[in-house]
Amino acid sequence: MSPVVAALPELQLLERLCEQGAEHVQRQHLGDVQVGGRTFPLLALCLGNPSPQVPAIGFFGGVHGLERIGAELVMAFLASLVSRLRWDSSLHQLLESVRIVFMPLVNPGGLWRGTRANPAGVDLMRNAPLESTAQVPLFVGGQRLSAKLPWYRGPAGAAMEQESQALCDCVRRELLTHEHVLTVDCHSGFGLADRIWFPFAHTAQPIAHLAEMHALCEILDQTHAQHAYVFEPQSRQYLTHGDLWDYLYTEASARAEQVFLPLTLEMGSWLWVKKNPRQLFTKHGMFNPQIGHRHRRVLRRHLAWLDFLLRAAAGMPRWLPQPEQRAEQERRALLRWYQRGDQPGVKV
Repeated sequence: MSPVVAALPELQLLERLCEQGAEHVQRQHLGDVQVGGRTFPLLALCLGNPSPQVPAIGFFGGVHGLERIGAELVMAFLASLVSRLRWDSSLHQLLESVRIVFMPLVNPGGLWRGTRANPAGVDLMRNAPLESTAQVPLFVGGQRLSAKLPWYRGPAGAAMEQESQALCDCVRRELLTHEHVLTVDCHSGFGLADRIWFPFAHTAQPIAHLAEMHALCEILDQTHAQHAYVFEPQSRQYLTHGDLWDYLYTEASARAEQVFLPLTLEMGSWLWVKKNPRQLFTKHGMFNPQIGHRHRRVLRRHLAWLDFLLRAAAGMPRWLPQPEQRAEQERRALLRWYQRGDQPGVKV
């Protein structure tokens, strides 16, 4: 086993899952990240039907190296699928109707160093060439002053960081070649509630596919009536520069036939701190559950939602609103998310 994989347990597990699912899983090497004398590969795993005629879904994690729970959640879901491939005939039937892409470790260098940013000090979620149309909160919205400060976007006019570019290229090549696409990017660290965010983050204006996003929210409410997620546009909380998913959505929405619905799971880590205040005194405590039973409970809680999303992706033609239904769906979405009269801003 290479010393690179041994140095990062998440990569070791990912390579093992590649081996276990080798008959069904395609491993893609998207590049290498150099840090601390080590080389960490950027990996994507694909399975299911590659035909552009079926819907597709992507699961992403580890964008922020401190938020290990996001990478662990995506890996746990991948491990569940790989295990079920040996015996679950219904899963094999499902895979005939959907393409699945996993990129659980977008920022392996940040995971290894225990930092939010990548090894160059750049926050990958502030790194896209996209500017907010309104004032963003100081620092949190993205800054270009210094890589020594948090939320650094990188130098003005520079190319995107290798990790950001690898994510975008993977989405374009493996997902946006399909007409109907869902993605979920797993994070932690914001507030006391688990939130499902969708674009935009750079503007408070609604997305073009607001009707489709509301239809997805409705089937979640109907299928999991007791769920505790707050489903909302990210702009209801704060605006940022350089959001990768805003950037990819804006690019994809220029194609009239494309329905691309990117989601971000923001696990409310303040609840873990509230239950265990000692976590404040550890490097990872603000962003990850530190007690074993709570860690397992968090994974169980969100694995059910990831499974829902996989099935929702496979069934997109069944629940996407028809042309005559879009106006009503959009009206309900505007009432739900954009008619409250308050302005976006950081809420603490």
